[in-house]
Amino acid sequence: MTMFHFFNCAILTFGPHAVYNSATPLSEYDTLGTSVKAALVYLGTALVKLVCLATFLQVSENDGFDPYQELLKALIGFIDVAGLYFALTQLTHRNISQNHKFQAVGLGWAFADSVLHRLAPLWVGARGLEFTWDYILQGLEANANLVLSISLAALGSLIWLRKNKPKTLIPIIYACAGIVATMPSITSYLRRGLGWHFPKVVGFELFTSLVMAFISWQLFSACQRPYV
Repeated sequence: MTMFHFFNCAILTFGPHAVYNSATPLSEYDTLGTSVKAALVYLGTALVKLVCLATFLQVSENDGFDPYQELLKALIGFIDVAGLYFALTQLTHRNISQNHKFQAVGLGWAFADSVLHRLAPLWVGARGLEFTWDYILQGLEANANLVLSISLAALGSLIWLRKNKPKTLIPIIYACAGIVATMPSITSYLRRGLGWHFPKVVGFELFTSLVMAFISWQLFSACQRPYV
């Protein structure tokens, strides 16, 4: 029963990444190499973030919300944006379109995040004798992170790769990218500042990810139209 629960949670956490890759044209254009490169960039970015967090953040004695500490975390979190910039603009990609490039990068980015932050807790906790909903919620949170990562990659591709775009949409693109990039700080405030429980936070993340995915899709479609 414990292994069955572990496999269910693992499929919920990592399965959508494989489904997205096979259900979209990514599998037809052999973008696996791009996703692997993006995952490696994520791991390097995570290492830099870890060093910065260990250097600049103080160990808090309580679990309350500290605005100064959270502001530092948010600023350090923008290292992810720099990593995405590198993955989208500096890595060599095979002859794939901008549309497929940002999806492959976002997919690899989200998969690496799930492996780094959720695989070990799943392996240790989901095989326990006592059933808990926490790891199912973590799987749902990984799904929200997948959508948010692809949305951020889409917005990043519009910012850095799409030169000819409507000027009226530029502030909206930057605002949406800022919201997605600061989602970890937003959810941290909901948990520690407002005292939201984990299920409520995950529900917020799922809802926000769908909204940002819809907005990103609309912005990307609008920028794909001929513009003079």
